[in-house]
Amino acid sequence: MTNRFLGVLLAVALAACVAALALAWTVPALSVPPTEASYQAPRTADGKPDLNGIWQALGTAHWDIEGHTARPGPVVALGALGAIPAGLGVIEGGEIPYQPWAEEQKRKNLENWLTADPAIKCFMPGVPRATYMPFPFQIVQTPEFILMAYEFASATRVIYMNKPDFESPFDTWMGHSRGHWEVDTLVVDVTSQVGDTWFDSSGNFHSDAVRVVERYTAISPDALLYEATIEDPNVFTRPWKMSLPLYRRLDRNVQLLEFKCVEFVEELMYGHLRRGATKGGGFR
Repeated sequence: MTNRFLGVLLAVALAACVAALALAWTVPALSVPPTEASYQAPRTADGKPDLNGIWQALGTAHWDIEGHTARPGPVVALGALGAIPAGLGVIEGGEIPYQPWAEEQKRKNLENWLTADPAIKCFMPGVPRATYMPFPFQIVQTPEFILMAYEFASATRVIYMNKPDFESPFDTWMGHSRGHWEVDTLVVDVTSQVGDTWFDSSGNFHSDAVRVVERYTAISPDALLYEATIEDPNVFTRPWKMSLPLYRRLDRNVQLLEFKCVEFVEELMYGHLRRGATKGGGFR
């Protein structure tokens, strides 16, 4: 009786393990929460979906927009707190379609992350990276313009809603944004970005020929579905797409705070110019 009872327990435990493994393999397929087909966002005075508010992404796209395992960080002294957490990725199809030379450049960027990543130097992060950094951003919506204000580096950009033919005379770090509504989705065409921003902290990059088409869709009172289609014939073999949810910050008295990071990187960037500094950053 004892052996038979133990056999039943083992069979139940094995079945539970199989079910848990099946769940673990099937759940990640839901890269973003399902949209609520019946949900309609509140309207602004001009009848458009009201996207006003402070939003923030969760997840690991900031570190790597492709699927990745956990790995040690570049600063040994930070130990576990400086490690890179695992992530399922936000890329449709799983991989970025780099041209062969660009795949090699991406690898070099990752190897030299601490010296090559523009965001480490407090440069403005560009689009779409500004959207999913671990900092909130605010949407301020009017019929003619939509302001995107980001906490990181106090970066901002204006989306021109009624100027579809308005071209920027020069490239900028946050690019040139023109928007329109497709039913309940805000669509933003971003061009004229400098080629110096990255997509994440893993060296994924683009050139100054990049074009980003963003889509913001309210899927619940406190969540947006963010989608971005990337096109850059200088770097990629075809256009590709990322998608992830954005969540409304519900903290009491929530507001964007200052993260003016220039002063945080002065020593990193200019310390070697101080009188008495050695080439390695120390003092004679």
